[in-house]
Amino acid sequence: MTERFSTAIDELKAKFGKALSTNLTMRTQHAHTMSWLAPEPPDAVLMATDKQQISEAVKICNAHKMPVIAFGVGSSLEGQLNAPQGGLCIDMSQMNEVVRIDAEDLTATVQAGVTREQLNEALRHTGLFFPIDPGANASFGGMTATRASGTNAVKYGTMKDVVLSLEVVLPNGEIIKTGSRAKKSSAGYDLTRLMIGSEGTLGIITEITVKLFGQPECVSSGVCHFDDIDAACQAVMLTVQYGLPVARLELLDAVQVKACNAYSKLSLPEKPTLFVEFHGTENGVAEQAEIFQSIISEFGGVDFKYSSDEGERKKLWTARHNAYHASRALKPDYESLSTDACVPISRLAECVSQTVADIEAEGMIGPVVGHVGDGNFHVLLLLDKNNPEDITKTKGILARLAKRAIAMEGTCTGEHGVGQGKRAYMNDEHGEQAIGVMKAIKHAIDPNNIMNPDKIWY
Repeated sequence: MTERFSTAIDELKAKFGKALSTNLTMRTQHAHTMSWLAPEPPDAVLMATDKQQISEAVKICNAHKMPVIAFGVGSSLEGQLNAPQGGLCIDMSQMNEVVRIDAEDLTATVQAGVTREQLNEALRHTGLFFPIDPGANASFGGMTATRASGTNAVKYGTMKDVVLSLEVVLPNGEIIKTGSRAKKSSAGYDLTRLMIGSEGTLGIITEITVKLFGQPECVSSGVCHFDDIDAACQAVMLTVQYGLPVARLELLDAVQVKACNAYSKLSLPEKPTLFVEFHGTENGVAEQAEIFQSIISEFGGVDFKYSSDEGERKKLWTARHNAYHASRALKPDYESLSTDACVPISRLAECVSQTVADIEAEGMIGPVVGHVGDGNFHVLLLLDKNNPEDITKTKGILARLAKRAIAMEGTCTGEHGVGQGKRAYMNDEHGEQAIGVMKAIKHAIDPNNIMNPDKIWY
């Protein structure tokens, strides 16, 4: 804990009492969490229960130029939660109220600590659901701040597509509303989109209004297998280019299938595999499945089976969501590093194939899984952090993947965000001039640089 913020911490203690903790264990729990980066704990943690508390805490921090880092459930992967300069972590997990559900308008408003599963549970009686599904039971504040997506993105989009408005505490402690519940607006700057994906560097999101969608009449999921990963990716590309309205289209390479079989008690052939899901009417789903069957057959896709049985679907997608834990279980004593990239769909097969070849050439274990319907895929590298050679190889694979995706007119991260882990690639992706514009916006809104400093760029 740094002495430079002792006065600020004394003021925070006087203001918030037991809601503020400087306990080392508590502070460490609010550092990097799921990242491979070294943890950098904050100086204190505030368990916030409402926006006014956050506003008052931020005002104190701003007066002392003390950094502020927002915390949801801690599922970020690129060091977004580290506090390299110390500061105050504001834990928003207790701000977990579903404020309102407007079923007639297909919208809901939630506090930042509400999780996606919590909202969908609250929606069960309405016939509506919220589709963004990043795998982890993430909070809405975190999903918005990192511009999350997930398995349903190919049909329903990402957080930028479903958020209508936000309530945000600015670095000076002021609270603003960035929009309304209207489905569109031409009034002024789009502050909502500015905050989405800003990773807590411009303000703290306290409330989110999102679009909802009707539960489809029929949902059917299936699997198919390929002899090589290039053929699986080519099938994905043609499916998307054909315009088939799949709801989910997920790729698992042979290593990932092996991991899922062991962890989730499946018995799939250990080959590159696609998980697919169709939403619509019963006849519409059957037609989609028939077209998909004809597409994959062109690329050697075999054993296509699909079912609308809820139990079978749940088992399949639970296995997919547990892919991270399944991969780690391949070598439980090793550390893991999860990374992602996203490319135009026309370059998907090339990018995935080159990445898999790179991992194999280095002799590393790195299962590949991805939301390939929108060109996004993930790699989970397993490494011995006590082995310098493993670390060197891992860093090389990461750098080459990021640069490969950018060279293909894609991005170094489709959904994990930048945080600390991918700052090195931001100039390559955006150019110095665009980064300069981002920094100018940051300085205008946060002149004291207290909001999650040392993230996104150097």
